Amino acid sequence: MKFLIGPLLPALPATLTEREQMRPIAHRTEYWQRMFKEIVELARIADDLGFEAITVAEHHLATEGLEVGSVPSLFLYIAMHTRNIKVGPVGYVLPGWNPLRLAVETAWLDQLTQGRTIVGMARGYQARWLNSMAQKLHIQSTASDQGEIDRANRRAFEEHFRILKLAWSEEGFSFKGDFWEYPYPYAEGTPWAAAPFTQKYGMPGEVVEGRVRKISVVPKPYQRPHPPLFQAFSASDSTIVWCAREGVVPVIVIPGLKDVLRLAELYQKEAASAGRTLKLGQGIAPAKSIYIASDANEAMKIAETGSAGVWYHDIGGYFGFWEAFRLPGDEARWPVGKARLPRSEWTIERLHKADGIVAGTVSEVRRKMDELVEHVNPEYFNYNDGGDLGLMPIEMLKQQVRLFGEQILPHYR
Repeated sequence: MKFLIGPLLPALPATLTEREQMRPIAHRTEYWQRMFKEIVELARIADDLGFEAITVAEHHLATEGLEVGSVPSLFLYIAMHTRNIKVGPVGYVLPGWNPLRLAVETAWLDQLTQGRTIVGMARGYQARWLNSMAQKLHIQSTASDQGEIDRANRRAFEEHFRILKLAWSEEGFSFKGDFWEYPYPYAEGTPWAAAPFTQKYGMPGEVVEGRVRKISVVPKPYQRPHPPLFQAFSASDSTIVWCAREGVVPVIVIPGLKDVLRLAELYQKEAASAGRTLKLGQGIAPAKSIYIASDANEAMKIAETGSAGVWYHDIGGYFGFWEAFRLPGDEARWPVGKARLPRSEWTIERLHKADGIVAGTVSEVRRKMDELVEHVNPEYFNYNDGGDLGLMPIEMLKQQVRLFGEQILPHYR
């Protein structure tokens, strides 16, 4: 099993009280510099412990300083301060990007790091930044509700994905979709004054009669045909099916083992229908936050200081994330589709009971990991504690990562 750590939110290191007193804390350079230092410290520890990759979520415009990444330059920065660990997003919100520029950026990053990158992708659920960045496509954030906005978001996401795959390939390409066309303008081609030079030294067929008819992104990725591909925080059957058919690794956030097994079987079945024969668990990455202490009560206190006690309670709940942590008896009080769990139910205890986090001793964590391996045997495991960076005191977080990396990870690597 290969282990990912993250995604980092990332968050500027501060308490909620400090965020209130210094609002907006994201305007303060000193906190950004502290965050960069802590990211490097965490990445170096993960590198030494044998993690496969460290990942970062993409969110922007967060003046609260809680979700302030990611950009390709951050991954290059992390790679420059580590030796072996791969870096990348989980994931870039594709509808908010110019896909051609993203193809160029990721290929450059893969070359500069000599193949120490991954590419994660997401569709985007936060309107504050995505609606502004995707405005020219008339795309908005979505709650995966199968409505008109959701369908438009998915069309843009899948078109961007197709363009990335074409751009990373060895061949030149032309493309006309709902949102983008290459070359531009597509019908008559792009006029190119230096046509004689390109016709002699450039890609064959790139220029015809003075106009660009095909384009080719350079450089190509260091990893061929491209870096490993991941889908951020997957939960729906439709996303799992799409990932299986496209050879993308879904980071599965559904908490219960029974549901993870069902999605693993669905992935295996759909991959086979696309001509990919996989073992059960191959190509998937279940995600879990894990907190280790001398007993479960102490582990729960540690969890409370991080994203499990802050992000889920103060941010994630407003976007419906707690619906993944329903318990028996909830349906009678808050029917699915009619009522969400109220804020009074957004508790660390619910997360633990619903298997959204694992909090306990080393032996208790080992038991949970053994169950996952016995029933699903995933190719990857997403150790989600990277999301605690900037929320949990850094020394506490480093201790948690070391405990997991030294006492859990070696048994499954």
